[in-house]
Parts: sequence; C-alpha cells; structure tokens
Amino acid sequence: MPELDVLLDLAKSSVTQASKRLLDHVSPGDSDYVHSLDHQREIKAIADTVMEKEILRVLGGAGLPILSEESGYVASPQKSKYWFIVDPLDGTFNFVKGLGPSAISVALWENQQPIFGVIYSLMERQLVFGGNGLGAFIGERRISVSNTSNQSQASICTGFPVRFDVESESATQGFWRMVKPYAKVRMLGSAAASLLHVARGSADVYSESRIMLWDVAAGIAIVEGAGGKCVMQRNGDTWCYDVFASNPTLLACHTAQTHGAT
Repeated sequence: MPELDVLLDLAKSSVTQASKRLLDHVSPGDSDYVHSLDHQREIKAIADTVMEKEILRVLGGAGLPILSEESGYVASPQKSKYWFIVDPLDGTFNFVKGLGPSAISVALWENQQPIFGVIYSLMERQLVFGGNGLGAFIGERRISVSNTSNQSQASICTGFPVRFDVESESATQGFWRMVKPYAKVRMLGSAAASLLHVARGSADVYSESRIMLWDVAAGIAIVEGAGGKCVMQRNGDTWCYDVFASNPTLLACHTAQTHGAT
C-alpha cells in the first residue's frame, strides 16, 4: 500500500506547478490550437502538451503507471494496482476561447476504484481535492453534495463530448430522456468543472455519455469524498464511459428509472 498522503501531496504539487507555468505564460483566450485529425469537434492546444510534460515529470517520481489524455497509458517498471489518471487541460475549447471553465486534473485509482482526485480550476484559481474516506475540500474548506431529493427541483450538468454521435436518433432521444426530469440543464464545457459543482452542491447531478475516463476520474473521486455517489459503464472506445454522479437520493431515482426503462 503506497503512502497516500505522500501521493496526494505529489498530485497537488503537480497540478499547482502546471497551473503556475500555464498562467504565467498564457492567458485564457490567448493560446494556439489545432483541430484533432481523429475527432474534428475536438481541439488540441499547445497548453495541453506543455502541462502534461510538467505533470508527468512530477508524478513520475512515484513510479506508478500513468494514464494521460495526450500520452495514453504509460506503464511503470513494477506492476501496481495503483495508477494515476491525468487530464492536463479539461475544457480546452473554453480555455483557448476565453469562454468558460477549464481545469487541470490528477486522480489516483486502485484498479477500477477512485482513491482521490485533485483538480485546479483555472478560472477560479482554486485547488480542490477529495476522495472516499478523505472528505472533499476547496483549500481547507470542506464541501459536500446537495441534499436535493426531487428531480423536478434539481439541476443537471451535462454535455455532448466529441465521441457523442449527434447524428444518431437513438442517442439524441436518450439524451432528452436523461435531462427531461430535471428543472435546469447546464452545459459548462468541462466535465471536471461540472463534477466540482456537484461536489460542492451548486449543481445536483452530472451525467454524460461517451466521456473519457481522464475527463472524469478526479472529479468522481472528489464527488465521492463530498458524500456523493457515481456510477460508470463502459461505452465503446477504450477508456470511454457513460457516467452519472449525484447525491445518493438522486442516484436512487436515476437507478430506478434506468431499471424501469429496461
């Protein structure tokens, strides 16, 4: 069992150093980018690559495997059930356009279970961390999920990730069935930012289909640390999932509806 306090401090250091390096040299809305050849709705910025190198340099000292959006899965010399999951810049489009929230994410998982997550919110200049058994914190302030119990009074954060098939009638119908029960729907353009809103109770639910693991790994851990619950289901591509996160009551409502529809 690795020393979790040491690994948590390492993760915090990695995102803090990466954010400082980024914000010292690049302002939101002032970054070069290109469109991905594989997914035309996805963009890649120089900032992604620069920050990934900084984060992997810091985390590499732990000797654990690392899954990163830019580099993929990087094995370690010794096999371990613990691994880091890194998203150097979630909400890249928001960042390069100066449009909305973006974040740097690092998570530690044990096999398929989140241990902790660390997220640096670039818009708010805030470090957020948490995990099951650790609690969840913005700085030193503890945060928790909402106590909303009625879907008709709840808000849901969602989105259309680049791998979502907007041409598929069944997919779009499934999307509308998902959001219909809720009072308010918000698309923030960052899964990490959306999960942070659930963790601190400013939003009630996050749900997204065909989202990549690195987009949500840290946020899921923080939501669980804040008293929330998450469910994930593999969907298609490697590292691609359907994700639902909320407080326990709203998760029970979602589960009952999902089972009732099958």
